[in-house]
Amino acid sequence: KDNRSRFWGVYKRVAEEHDGEFLERYTGDMDIVLVFSGLFSAVSTSFIVAMESSLSPDPSDTTNALLKQLVYIGLGNFTAAGSAPLDPASTWSATEPALRIQMIAYASLSMSLLAAFGAVLGKQW
Repeated sequence: KDNRSRFWGVYKRVAEEHDGEFLERYTGDMDIVLVFSGLFSAVSTSFIVAMESSLSPDPSDTTNALLKQLVYIGLGNFTAAGSAPLDPASTWSATEPALRIQMIAYASLSMSLLAAFGAVLGKQW
């Protein structure tokens, strides 16, 4: 055999060893990223669901306002019944801290899902 064919034989053996170690190490790392991002996504989603009620008006406020108007009408006090807004939800708005916290929660969920997507792509590659 000549020197070139020996060189390429040694090169192929060393490259296969290196590639095998590389794939083994990074496959384990991607598994860890997948597990972590899955757990983080589940926890983040549960917080988002729990905070979702702060982004919409309380339906019992509308019910209470309508009942209050019915009581005023029943008592014959038409001026008081007409002065209250019919739908309190029309004057309701979410608080600034609630909106910011929701934005951060959705951003963290998005980043976690993006990390999981990247790990899946890396494992399939």
